[in-house]
Amino acid sequence: MLRRKIVKDNLTKVIVITTILVIALGGTIRIYDAGESCPDWPLCFGTFGFNISEEEQEKWWEENPDEIDSRGSSHRYTTFQIFTEWIHRFLAGMVLAPLVFLNWFILRDDERYGKEMGTATKLSIILILWQGAVGMLTVRMDNEHWSVILHLGSALAFMMVLIWIWIIISREKKTDWISFDSEFSAKWKNKLFTISGLTLFTLFSGVLVSTSPGANYGCGINGFYDSWPLCQGELLSKVAANEIVAKSQMIHRWLVGLVGISLIGIFLNMWNEFNKQNKGDLLLIKWIFAATITYIMNILLGGLYVLSWTVDGYLELLSLMHLLLASTSFILLATTCIGILIVLKDDVKDQEILED
Repeated sequence: MLRRKIVKDNLTKVIVITTILVIALGGTIRIYDAGESCPDWPLCFGTFGFNISEEEQEKWWEENPDEIDSRGSSHRYTTFQIFTEWIHRFLAGMVLAPLVFLNWFILRDDERYGKEMGTATKLSIILILWQGAVGMLTVRMDNEHWSVILHLGSALAFMMVLIWIWIIISREKKTDWISFDSEFSAKWKNKLFTISGLTLFTLFSGVLVSTSPGANYGCGINGFYDSWPLCQGELLSKVAANEIVAKSQMIHRWLVGLVGISLIGIFLNMWNEFNKQNKGDLLLIKWIFAATITYIMNILLGGLYVLSWTVDGYLELLSLMHLLLASTSFILLATTCIGILIVLKDDVKDQEILED
């Protein structure tokens, strides 16, 4: 009985960690240009394996002339590239999805958590199935910008549902890592929801840069100051309608900068209210501080990433870290918003009880 309770209370944590790993692998696929290394789905060059030789790849392309690869059917992938795509699919489909179904099965009727848990676990199943379908679509659409953005967005939505489940479990245990003050939460709710949405938008704009041929070179490779923080030696230049993709890096930088200034402003105002007026919620402020620091760190990392570019390429690890930090800053803000919604919902319930 004790062992089953331990599984119930900790399986969601295991799923969260696995999801982070799957997202990181997705970023690895992108930076190593392996998004089309398995051109079919769910198989990989018609097999269940990943050790596909160049001769076997050539034979498969000859047998499937209608399949699409933006690099052309003559392009050959390394075993490492194919493996990154293969292991990403394996973890998502053969490990993560069964764990999500198991989590739903053992938590759905647990009386400790109420109907909210049933809703959350069902939504996690819907989203993991949706994510599999979007993954297939991304392969079929040859990693088009919008399909990659949809794939990442769906992964983050799935992550937020997992965190919702985690919060429900934590509340039953009476832990206070996300128990905010209702009055302070209500005051800042709209601003925090808005900045969370804008942070997600900047993340998507970064995906557009990374998936657009030549966009990473859009601000040049001339080193500090000329290529970053400036763009081709300019702070801002006109962008014609047909140059949006080509100049997406500059657009991305301006979006990131504006959102960063707004986020810093929100944090400072919250801290000022708490420190000088003795009003507020220190726990909520700490969450916003963590998101703000992560966001600023990622801006600096983005600059380092740009400065690492040469005619021969870039440092792959910096690109992966840039994606993960961007995702982390959004997850911190979105988790805060979920906590606020739960606190305000509980506050309404308490008021209704008092009125009765």
